[in-house]
Amino acid sequence: MISIYNLKPKFQKLLNPLLNHLNKLNITPNQITIFTILFSILLGFFVFKSIEEKSYSLIVAFGMLIRMMLNALDGMMAKKFSLVSKNGEILNEIGDIISDITIYFPFIYFPNVQIELVFIFILSSVINEFCGVLSKITKGERRYDGPMGKSDRALLVGIISIMFYFSNFILDYLNYIFAISILLMILSSIFRLIKSSKNE
Repeated sequence: MISIYNLKPKFQKLLNPLLNHLNKLNITPNQITIFTILFSILLGFFVFKSIEEKSYSLIVAFGMLIRMMLNALDGMMAKKFSLVSKNGEILNEIGDIISDITIYFPFIYFPNVQIELVFIFILSSVINEFCGVLSKITKGERRYDGPMGKSDRALLVGIISIMFYFSNFILDYLNYIFAISILLMILSSIFRLIKSSKNE
């Protein structure tokens, strides 16, 4: 399936120097995860503030890139330095859900946006991640693939933020964007369920 997640190996390679540096500072995967949650809450605040002051939307766009980096770092560190733990996995999954909700929820305050679509978008993202976790149970491997997986949604918010900074025209299409994204997440969830239940 088409997804920015397919670029993960190249992205991780770029992060290796930073990963090694963080390990030397005795930073743990759980600390990165907790920081990511707090950072995402701050991003959600900036999403809300961007309605009044567009300059915040650029902060959101750049912040989403940082969030993608942080989401990769905690898992990379856990695997590379043998720091994988059950508590860490649980914290990571809960953290992703909290982060998604805090970033997407402020969109209900954007002009002309249908609140129901935002709520369905949030619910679909939670279900999508749950389907990825099911694969961990049945296959021993967590699925992050798309379309409209976690990385794709982060990229989408970043693109929307950049476009909003330059013009309000994107506001006229937000409902369509959310609706299409919901359909893609449903497709992604079905794909993950099929993969997790398939005997290979």
